[in-house]
Amino acid sequence: MKTGEIGNTVEIRATRKVVRTIRISGICPILFDRYCGNNKEKLAVMDKVYQENGILVFPSVNILSFLSAQNTESAPQRVVGRGWKEVAKAALSYVTIEPYNIPFLRDGKPLRVNDADLKVHYAVARVVKGKLAVPNPKERPLLNLPWDLEFNLTLFETNELNEVLLRKLFEVGLIAIGLGTFRGPFGKCKITKWT
Repeated sequence: MKTGEIGNTVEIRATRKVVRTIRISGICPILFDRYCGNNKEKLAVMDKVYQENGILVFPSVNILSFLSAQNTESAPQRVVGRGWKEVAKAALSYVTIEPYNIPFLRDGKPLRVNDADLKVHYAVARVVKGKLAVPNPKERPLLNLPWDLEFNLTLFETNELNEVLLRKLFEVGLIAIGLGTFRGPFGKCKITKWT
């Protein structure tokens, strides 16, 4: 894949298409906080999970955000240092993950919401408004161990992002940042398959 130079646009060359099947395994519980689409509606605690046809899922777009976000902490920020924004942009542009909704697995089988043993986690977030930190009580669903996610990833390598760096983003970022909400204390995981 090549694009020519147009005006002052920098030429981008994808050097190689890499397709991998990746499995990540939780090393601590994960929290959910699905957004309902507006700020006025309040969801019941257990409605904050992602599900599809009764199966507990994790949206692939959340993994892409982990690899590319510029408005919240992302793996490139944590791993790359200077130049991380170019890596984040490359991840957003040249990485795809399928399926869109990735089933949570337990013992290799999709985890049904009714069988997930979800618990309610209570915490108080501090939301900064002006100079004040206003308490914001939160109740979120928590999925205990064990849990796995397996998905297919396609990368079109560029000068900014190759497979070696992408794997490092996952290896370091999944421990340092994690997935889900209240990342860091929750959602830590590790790569258990990269083929």
